[in-house]
Amino acid sequence: MSDVHSPEQRSYNMSRVKGKNTKPELSVRRFLFANGFRYRLHSKDIFGKPDIILRKYKTVIFVHGCFWHGHLGCRRASLPKTNTTWWLSKISQNSLRDERTVSKLKELGWKVVVVWECELLSSTKDDTLSALKDSLLATKTEKANC
Repeated sequence: MSDVHSPEQRSYNMSRVKGKNTKPELSVRRFLFANGFRYRLHSKDIFGKPDIILRKYKTVIFVHGCFWHGHLGCRRASLPKTNTTWWLSKISQNSLRDERTVSKLKELGWKVVVVWECELLSSTKDDTLSALKDSLLATKTEKANC
């Protein structure tokens, strides 16, 4: 099965895919800011350049797109019908990189939270963000008790 777009159109479409400041990421950032959490973005001095860094809580947040990061069991993570082998390799490499990054950050003492794009859909968004807030507040309490 061939692509429905010309190579030039496909290239243009792919060039428009954002890696930073995505709608799901902005949604999480707005929620955090509205709830009094202050953060840094995409800091190069933190391994893996997390989307959101909350130093006060020693926590990093990655907001993953289900397709690009291979969210298992998610309908948004289905493989394209064209060039399937290439996409499978690409998404597998992304997933492996994510695992290595999370592991390394944990070794360095960071708490790592991954928020999936599908968890920010209107039906689950409030629960997801509430759980994120509770997790951060629990981290603060744990830190205070040390």
